[in-house]
Amino acid sequence: MPEPVLPTTARVLLARTARAQREGRAPSLVAGVVRDGGLAWSAGRGDVPEPHTDVQYRLGSISKTVTAVLVMRLRDEGLVHLDDPLERHLPGTPFGDRTIGQLLSHLAGASAESPGAWWERTEGGALAELGMGPEDVVLGAARRFHYSNLGFGLLGELVGRLRGTTWEDAVTAEVLRPLGMTRTTPRPEQPAAAGTAVHPWADVVLPEPEHHAGVMAAAGQLWATLEDLARFGAFLIGDTGDVLDPATLEEMTVPAGVDSSAPGWSAYGLGVQVLRVEDRTLVGHGGSMPGFLAGVFVDREERTGAVSLANTTSGLDAVVFGLLSDLRAAEPRVVEAWAPSPSPVPLSQLGIWFWGPTPHVLRAVGGGLLHLGPLPGRNGRASRFTPREDGTWLGLDGYYAGETLRIADDHLDLDTFIFTRTPYDPEAPVPGGVDERGWSG
Repeated sequence: MPEPVLPTTARVLLARTARAQREGRAPSLVAGVVRDGGLAWSAGRGDVPEPHTDVQYRLGSISKTVTAVLVMRLRDEGLVHLDDPLERHLPGTPFGDRTIGQLLSHLAGASAESPGAWWERTEGGALAELGMGPEDVVLGAARRFHYSNLGFGLLGELVGRLRGTTWEDAVTAEVLRPLGMTRTTPRPEQPAAAGTAVHPWADVVLPEPEHHAGVMAAAGQLWATLEDLARFGAFLIGDTGDVLDPATLEEMTVPAGVDSSAPGWSAYGLGVQVLRVEDRTLVGHGGSMPGFLAGVFVDREERTGAVSLANTTSGLDAVVFGLLSDLRAAEPRVVEAWAPSPSPVPLSQLGIWFWGPTPHVLRAVGGGLLHLGPLPGRNGRASRFTPREDGTWLGLDGYYAGETLRIADDHLDLDTFIFTRTPYDPEAPVPGGVDERGWSG
């Protein structure tokens, strides 16, 4: 069981939630913070039956992350590859040359919405009933990020066909049931909140329709309770159980097409949003469907998360970011104690290395990894490296992600860059050689 927050923290979190519900004019709002595998605090405001943690709300696009988990399970089993063209597994669409990875990261150039009537408010049908055509391809492949509900509808269809079942059954069997999310379903099961729209100029509400979205279900169909959404938050933090390899989850959180070292960015990984908020990198997804707003975001470094569910179409600011900020300020994570650990390479190989005239530091870091980067206080390329069985090192992040580092006594060889113990060491294999006249004043 997660350790409850302190009473003083609970007061701060409740005040923020109450203010959000009142100022956002949401008929009901449930919210909570996640740590140690579940809800450490939660509250319900407005017209919420008790217990507030067991009332279903529609998740909207958080369903996309669940769909992405299924796709990555298929990838880990070798049934698909992220570079596979869609045509290989789902023939007959206008997106046949777009890859699975591009669809997951909204880089396939697919139309934001499916053709026909607004899928979020009308009954859906089978893939053949969509009537897709060339006009639904709105951008070239990998040209730019373009959020696409249609793309995830196609991924849901792909999952169903490869599993020989429906998207709903695959979701339940492979993600929801193993995670213990027994109150997460494709259609509402009581107790469940009623979706509403709130009038912009008066405090009156209008019921929103509820239906099955058909082939578009994978983009926004699921309903869940706060308790279940918290469990999914714990999954995103890293408590993946037998559902997904932790390394695969880490892969999903890597932003596509952005520089993650820049402040204030917003990006998308493989089925997850990756945001920079108050100098923290948050991973998760927001959700919006007629009548409902939802959010689950986690700080994987702090190992905390926040979740919220409301039955209003619009107008409610995302409360989860504020809850995470409040929790971090009130109860900052106490990190594990430092302890000595063996170096993964001889100590003689660590220390200062020069790329040309520029000094860098190669040092051992936790988990048997190496880090190569500029001297403290200087700008430059930096990456972590993990060992391979052949004695080389694989770049994990930064500029050298995926590149190979080879360590020799007198130089480092990194993707054609040669680092030497002294600037342009004439005894090392510096590309292009070193002028025999050497350094001069």
